[in-house]
Amino acid sequence: MSRIGRLPIAYDKNVKVTVSDGKIAVAGPKGQLEMKLPQGLSVELADSKIVVKRADDSREQRALHGLTRKLIANMVEGVTKGFTRVLEINGVGYRAEVKGSNIIFNLGYSHPIIYQLPPTVSAKVERQVLITLESADRQLLGTVAAQIRNLRPPEPYKGKGIKYAEEVIRRKAGKAAGGASAG
Repeated sequence: MSRIGRLPIAYDKNVKVTVSDGKIAVAGPKGQLEMKLPQGLSVELADSKIVVKRADDSREQRALHGLTRKLIANMVEGVTKGFTRVLEINGVGYRAEVKGSNIIFNLGYSHPIIYQLPPTVSAKVERQVLITLESADRQLLGTVAAQIRNLRPPEPYKGKGIKYAEEVIRRKAGKAAGGASAG
């Protein structure tokens, strides 16, 4: 039995969970999320706990058991607390600002880059270099953060670009000063 898959998921009274037609829907104060259950897995609701069950002990079912349980736990945590991701912009003249549902980046290119946020993701920019992304959907939040980081990934020599706040950039030494010349 999967050690992660068999753990029950507890949820508050302000979270509404419904299971129907092979789908699970979780609604809470931060939003509403829905997921299709994989074939052979079922969900049981009992006294504010969610338990994921599997049909058999095949390798595929065992693998999906723990994954599905964790995805549902992320859904419950997302609609109650939400998830955040912080990005930092490093570089002279590199900045960002939020206008409506767009983030406008100046990243050293000849033109500003306009990034359209999905409707369930919100962004705040502090000091023009710290971007805080918030969403109830953890997977979507990670995808948006990765897409923003890829607009100008950090380079290893000076560390210029967009990086995750907790990311450590391995720096490389630059060219050595020209000591011996070919004469």
